[in-house]
Amino acid sequence: MIPLPQPLSLDGKRVLLTGAASGIGRAAASVLKSMGAQLLITDRSDLAAVKSELGSGCEAVEGDLTDDAFLAGLFSGAPLQAVAHCAGIINARPWREDEKWHERFHRVMDVNVRVPLQLGAAAIDHMAAHGGGNLVLVGSVAGRTGGTSPTTPPDYAASKGGVHTLVKWLSRNAVGRGVLVNAVAPGPVETPMTRGFTLGPTLPMGRIGRAEELAWPIAFLCTAAASYMSGAILDVNGGAFVG
Repeated sequence: MIPLPQPLSLDGKRVLLTGAASGIGRAAASVLKSMGAQLLITDRSDLAAVKSELGSGCEAVEGDLTDDAFLAGLFSGAPLQAVAHCAGIINARPWREDEKWHERFHRVMDVNVRVPLQLGAAAIDHMAAHGGGNLVLVGSVAGRTGGTSPTTPPDYAASKGGVHTLVKWLSRNAVGRGVLVNAVAPGPVETPMTRGFTLGPTLPMGRIGRAEELAWPIAFLCTAAASYMSGAILDVNGGAFVG
């Protein structure tokens, strides 16, 4: 664990992290662990390598967050002080070429909007009952602008706009109960999920982001250093969007 000022430390705090197998979620797991968190990580994919990398103080549970029973079970154990929800999906195939685009649309909305709502509500109830905490969701610059290029899938952009609205709604329902709800809105980030996408015109920094550059803001929002923030969406996009 690296030395940290007390407000930035997660020492002694139990944190649930979704989407931990790869990309932003995996980077966030490493950062949260380095800050002292006791982790409960989850993903649909195999988590053995991540759990081995993180070492002791990490519990891994594999499962599908669209399964109501599995999602509810994540909040049945020891008290959590923070929840970082990094799981999400995007489809690289152009939507007009997808003969089952309407099925894809509902799948994206299910994973990217319904799950954050259901998980967020469960997290708020759980943490409020145990003295409060922090909930962090992951939106997208696409939810601000419609996407960084014409190839941004409309279902994905719409779903991330929905996440931004959920942050506001959940915050209004949670802040009086001692739970702070915030989000990060990444710009283009190099992850397995974004491979194969055209990422649009030249970005102000001349490059796309790295997963760890999102992991640190996510971790910050899990700490007491963010104790007067609720309903905020941090734009972490290298200057691609200036709100």
